[in-house]
Amino acid sequence: MSSEQDYEWKGRTGPFTLRLTPRVFQPSPTSRVLADAIEVRPGETVIDVGCGSGVLSFVAARLDAGMVYGTDISDEAVRVASENAQRLHLADRTEFRAGSLLAPLDGVVADVVIGDVSGIPDEVAAVAGWFPDGHAGGPTGAEIPLAMLEEVGDHLKPGGRMYLPTGTIQDERTILAKARRIFGTLEEVAEREFPLPALVARSKAVARLMAQGVVNLRRRGSRLLWRLAIWRCERS
Repeated sequence: MSSEQDYEWKGRTGPFTLRLTPRVFQPSPTSRVLADAIEVRPGETVIDVGCGSGVLSFVAARLDAGMVYGTDISDEAVRVASENAQRLHLADRTEFRAGSLLAPLDGVVADVVIGDVSGIPDEVAAVAGWFPDGHAGGPTGAEIPLAMLEEVGDHLKPGGRMYLPTGTIQDERTILAKARRIFGTLEEVAEREFPLPALVARSKAVARLMAQGVVNLRRRGSRLLWRLAIWRCERS
């Protein structure tokens, strides 16, 4: 298609080229930090929830995963990820299925779950334009991650690991409280701070969510910063 464009991934296991369309989520700074944080052992089965273009699935496959299953609510993302797998000669170890969160993976149990799902409040996402397919994280940015956590127990082996990104730009406390109830102790394996784009930082949506205590941003000079954390959650 004429609207397709190439994206050069220069993060872990790269460089490699992805083909994207305007309605498929482009790899983000979160993708790069998460790629650096995940541990995949040879032969392990991996689930990539909210796979988008397939980038983290391909990282996992290049780390010698035995099989990687990616899911996305967007049919177009699943098509694009499948085509990217063919181009990267990884179609034999990756499979992409359309549907919400873990629902398309009935019967699949993994050693590793990569839980990089939409976690930005809907109003903030609308201002930022970060989600071209329109699927953000719910009113507080916690709703979709919480739904994923509800489902993960059926798809993670005992001793398996889930890598969960959270940010202070969402209702992080509620997500972490839920994850601790499910997994017990969480281990923070990576963190980064990022500036909000000026347009987003000045928005009424951000001011309201800050006043409500939903988001917790740090001011540095004239800029607002949000903190990303990656948590390693091990199932007992």
